[in-house]
Amino acid sequence: MNTPVRCPWPVKPLDVEYHDLEWGVPVHDDRTLFEFITLEGAQAGLSWSTVLAKRPHYRDAFRQWDVQAIAAFTPAQVDGLMQNAGLVRHRQKLDSTIGNARAFLQVQEAFGTFDAYLWRFVNGAALDMRRTESRQIPTQTALSDAISKDLKARGFRFVGTTICYAYMQAVGLVNDHLVSCFRHGEIGVRA
Repeated sequence: MNTPVRCPWPVKPLDVEYHDLEWGVPVHDDRTLFEFITLEGAQAGLSWSTVLAKRPHYRDAFRQWDVQAIAAFTPAQVDGLMQNAGLVRHRQKLDSTIGNARAFLQVQEAFGTFDAYLWRFVNGAALDMRRTESRQIPTQTALSDAISKDLKARGFRFVGTTICYAYMQAVGLVNDHLVSCFRHGEIGVRA
């Protein structure tokens, strides 16, 4: 059995699984979109492998990504989250999840869904970047700048331009699989 050619960054088993099944796949489910905006913010300053390992704990702690329930979290509940070793115990990141849930609900109210809001930035179609080398992949773009600025204006936190570019990659707004990667063409077909 031949090992498929994939992007060079997934090394650990969870990274490989995430790369092969999720990274770059267009997401249109609001719960999943909220999950990834939270995880990308939690990742700031850490490795993505660390966050992937904590992902099941995040799902449990944040009520399977029930945004309305998260928006109602109290300071006492955040204190409890700070005691959860399965999470990134960073007060500002945890507080931002609750604040971001409230902002997320406002976006849903204004646009019908967060999906409708987010995908308008790419006119409803994923950007296929067709990169041949990892060094061609940016950490931010004019588009991630625009998304970051708009999210911040709507009250979101931990959504800087670099986080937004990683978010764009995670939820498939941009297909940054290298063209040599077996997933590039598969995702391009779905997008």
